[in-house]
Amino acid sequence: MYILPPISLYIHIPWCIKKCPYCDFHSYKNSKKISEEKYINHIIKDLKKDKKIISNRSIKSIFIGGGTPSLLKSKTIKLLIQKIKKTMSISKKIEISIEINPDKYQKKKIIEYYKAGINRFSIGVQTFKNNLLKKIERTYKKKSVINLIKSTKNIVNRNLNIDIIYGLPHQSVKEALNDLTQTIKLKPEHISWYQLDIEPNTKFYTQDIVLPSLLNIKKISSEGKKILIKSGYKQYEISAFAKKKKYQCVHNLNYWNFGDYIGIGCGAHGKITQLNKKIIRTVKTKSDEIYIKKKYTEKKYIVSKKDIPFEFFLNKFRLLKPISYSSFEKGTNLNIKIIQKKIFIAKKKGYLIDKNYHWIITKRGKKHLNSLLSIFLK
Repeated sequence: MYILPPISLYIHIPWCIKKCPYCDFHSYKNSKKISEEKYINHIIKDLKKDKKIISNRSIKSIFIGGGTPSLLKSKTIKLLIQKIKKTMSISKKIEISIEINPDKYQKKKIIEYYKAGINRFSIGVQTFKNNLLKKIERTYKKKSVINLIKSTKNIVNRNLNIDIIYGLPHQSVKEALNDLTQTIKLKPEHISWYQLDIEPNTKFYTQDIVLPSLLNIKKISSEGKKILIKSGYKQYEISAFAKKKKYQCVHNLNYWNFGDYIGIGCGAHGKITQLNKKIIRTVKTKSDEIYIKKKYTEKKYIVSKKDIPFEFFLNKFRLLKPISYSSFEKGTNLNIKIIQKKIFIAKKKGYLIDKNYHWIITKRGKKHLNSLLSIFLK
């Protein structure tokens, strides 16, 4: 009997106080024309529709992202979690994460979120330098960030992630590494540390901003990893570091291992494998005003066989560890013969090697990950 992949649930809250100039996620300023409660009611109706195509699987993780989901009142989050639990079968040890914007109003709310059932918090710090926070148009200052993080210390079995970005406009190597050192001093269980990418649909893309040189980016990356490892953090993904294995993000690991996920809310994406082994992609309506008219799905399609290998490796390569032939066949429902020519090209370029029925990314492959992936896109 065919065993379907594990499945997670992603909930998208599209509203923000303001749009960050480097953000390419689907988000916009909340017009307040739609109440939180109304939006949540439609989230659940949307979820019930997708429930019909997941074949009675239990949800292994829930991630509430955005946008800025921490704009929602505590009672709204509590209601959302209660309704999800009534609607879906969920794992007993489910991980429930929420993204938090670190302004001064979140201190009390974060404890209330915990009481509502959230057991993993992700605080988007980005940098501790006030002048850099101003340049990237964040709405808080260093003091608010530190106070918020300190307020989480009394949470039982705390699982806290801090997001830090390096390669910010005019940022020096010293400033970037100081951000990392400051983060480590606050002792979070997990750190997401990633380089700023300027995407085409962002405000920064249209501006003449000065970013650190490629040489300085390499220095920040190599020195930063040394600092993290020396401080007891283990890298398990390109930009993810955890103190212990139990603090690795279950939700993101499911993405990277090519698991399934339901995407609910404005602009959310989903991947749902069927019993006939076909993979369905869903894209939800981007406008909240259209969404609440019960027009939840903008696009729904079956992923073609030629696109599946690229999607598989796009996720798997992020983990930077050997990929077994069997995991490819199990995850894609394709024979490895279908990608032999592409694997040959990747090996010839020095990006991959074969060992014990596994593909292993070389140092060169890690440095040229986009080039490696492009082989599977052709």
